[in-house]
Amino acid sequence: QVQLVESGGGLVQAGGSLRLSCAASGIIFRFYDMAWYRQAPGKQREVVADIDRSDSVNYADAVKGRFTISRDNAKNTSYLQMNSLKPEDTAVYYCYARLRGVGADYWGKGTLLTVPS
Repeated sequence: QVQLVESGGGLVQAGGSLRLSCAASGIIFRFYDMAWYRQAPGKQREVVADIDRSDSVNYADAVKGRFTISRDNAKNTSYLQMNSLKPEDTAVYYCYARLRGVGADYWGKGTLLTVPS
């Protein structure tokens, strides 16, 4: 059974930092492309950052220079380091895993980040 379990969300003041973790089980983690998405209240889910199995990364314009995605294949874990947080970063953050070319993808249940204005 595949599980993606996010952790690390919480309430952080503007300008602060937080690191999210996504622990994966039930998959051969190193073969998967990983991503973080977020969904703010009343808005559609959007991609924040992704890292492929070769460690190539991409970021949404809104978080470039502030967020860093990484992965540790030995720990089956993906991370999202978030710095200089803004109220507009408030959202539920979801972990996503995709096995390219096979059509297998999985979502975590999300973790809430709140940055008060």
